Amino acid sequence: MIEAVVFDLDGVLLDSEQLWDEVREGLAGERGGRWHDGAQADMMGMSSREWSVYMHERIGLAEPPEEISAEVVRRMLERYKRELPLIPGAVEAVERIAARWPLGLASSSNRELIDAALDAAGLARCFRVTVSSEEVDRGKPAPDVYLEAARRLEVAPGHCAAIEDSQNGIRSAKAAGMRVIAIPNPRFPPPTEVLAEADVVLDAIGKLSPEVVAG
Repeated sequence: MIEAVVFDLDGVLLDSEQLWDEVREGLAGERGGRWHDGAQADMMGMSSREWSVYMHERIGLAEPPEEISAEVVRRMLERYKRELPLIPGAVEAVERIAARWPLGLASSSNRELIDAALDAAGLARCFRVTVSSEEVDRGKPAPDVYLEAARRLEVAPGHCAAIEDSQNGIRSAKAAGMRVIAIPNPRFPPPTEVLAEADVVLDAIGKLSPEVVAG
């Protein structure tokens, strides 16, 4: 029986994966980094500690990882202030699910970005707990961020449903033992074999309902 629902943020509620890509690639271009086609996919789901190290070591930025992370977050916050990239139907879907279950959020975004996005969307009130992967040992696809969300919700992971879009996110939630509802990001779709690991696959968040979550 489902007793709580945990949402991802980027790619599920926000159409922000492309923004992350643009901001990090732009920073790499300005500072002499060696961007490559697989960089976005490599960093999707990583915690801020992990992707900032990646940009320092693999992309070749001279600045230390903590400075890289802070600058990327600053630029993302500027983008959010100009226009929050909410996915159509996301607010209504969260409100539908919150009317039945307590909600958590398990995101690879930095804490500042999570709080800014939920406040701007008017959704902070819907989430009992929010967890950034910078607050746990490992980012997705490790299960840490989902396990921590379940712990804070005081619900066993096996009684939680997770709403995810990405390859690493699906694997993270599945490794935590949750029921996984996948809503693939059309720009960065997970491989077919990863989607097959999800319990349900939807083509739009507008189709997310309590009946789908409960199974």
